Amino acid sequence: MASSVNPTVRRRRLGQELRRLRELKGMTAEEVAERLLVSQSKISRLENGRRSISQRDVRDLCGVYEVEDQRIVDSLMQMAKDSRQQGWWHAFGDIPYSVYIGLETDAESLRTYEPQIITGLLQTRPYAEALIQGALPETSVADVEKRVQVRIRRQERISAGHNPLRLWVVLDEASLRRVVGSRQVMREQLEHVAEMSQLPHITVQVLPFDVGAHPGINGQYSILEFADTADSSVVYIEGVTSDLYLEKAPDVQKYTVMYEHLRAQALNVEQSRQRIEDVAKEYAR
Repeated sequence: MASSVNPTVRRRRLGQELRRLRELKGMTAEEVAERLLVSQSKISRLENGRRSISQRDVRDLCGVYEVEDQRIVDSLMQMAKDSRQQGWWHAFGDIPYSVYIGLETDAESLRTYEPQIITGLLQTRPYAEALIQGALPETSVADVEKRVQVRIRRQERISAGHNPLRLWVVLDEASLRRVVGSRQVMREQLEHVAEMSQLPHITVQVLPFDVGAHPGINGQYSILEFADTADSSVVYIEGVTSDLYLEKAPDVQKYTVMYEHLRAQALNVEQSRQRIEDVAKEYAR
């Protein structure tokens, strides 16, 4: 469940506020970097929330921006302090997609398209184990177990009794047909998806093969939205060595329109559940 202080979200909000102050001052990131004798990339990373920010950084930036209201400075300093705290996921060590986990933990809703696999929040433990072992064949048994534990912990966001994450998933039919682990694992996995899809805050649609080319043909992506209007929506695209986070309004709008097309082309909720159940029965034969 979401914690009262989410360091990822605090860092992101702080970065947005610092960008706003810079723009009000009419300064470029290059000019700020030159004043502080740091690299422009550091200023950019601080503003996009991808880097931890110290209270000293905040103090120096407020000095450059000539912020005279001490209450604003104190508030930003507190946000910097909060942003350096650790979220629950840090207890598991170095998690490559920790920024995403922080966003997901605080998100109000998540829309995701998966072309190849069952989405992580709906995975069973045996499926997750087989998937991680297959995708990362050189990963140690201990690291596989750590990743599985993180994945299971993330699922608390959709099983929470109070204010659960609103989840909308479009699964390509390939994700139902790709045998991960074994036929038994797949049968149990699809039965689990069908069961979870009956919850009021979870919607699952299947994009059948006969749709042909479609707007999601280039691959997986997710759209995260937040309850606080100060937090803009984020498009997340997972990569092998690095991930992509898109926050500019035109980018988010483009992916949102793509998602609406995917939803329109997919089977409706009842047809999707029936398709999932039918494929699960095929694995039982």
